[in-house]
Amino acid sequence: MSAPAPRSAPPALPATFRPTRTRVVLLSVGAAMFVVITAIAMLLENLGPGERVSFVFVALLFFGVLALLGRPRIVADENGVTVVNITRTRRLAWAEILSVNLRAGDPWVFLDLSDGTSMPALGIQPGIAREHAIRDARALRALAESHGTGADESTRNG
Repeated sequence: MSAPAPRSAPPALPATFRPTRTRVVLLSVGAAMFVVITAIAMLLENLGPGERVSFVFVALLFFGVLALLGRPRIVADENGVTVVNITRTRRLAWAEILSVNLRAGDPWVFLDLSDGTSMPALGIQPGIAREHAIRDARALRALAESHGTGADESTRNG
């Protein structure tokens, strides 16, 4: 059994947690692909106006999907947490969050809620920057414990 993680002092509110590097990569690739596909549509001489528009539409669609994937974040304020995932946004009061979990191998943080469910919070992802994600998860956990009903430290990992 490992030693419990050191307690972190809660960060100042409001605090926003997001996978910044992942977001930068997704938006950069989306913008580059939009420019390349649009340039190809304009440079090809055999395309008619409708075909060019369809190229640009596909480029916009591709960029939109990547922007949607870069949308997740967690915004904490005095009243609670707003979890913005890919297509859904949910507002939680601090009392609704029992624990914040980021276990080894988890793709993102999970919030254990007072209604007995667990909710993924994609705003903290250990994919590219594991240490940053662990630090953010601990900060969110400290906020949940100081503002809500937070569960006992021995019930969580990370």
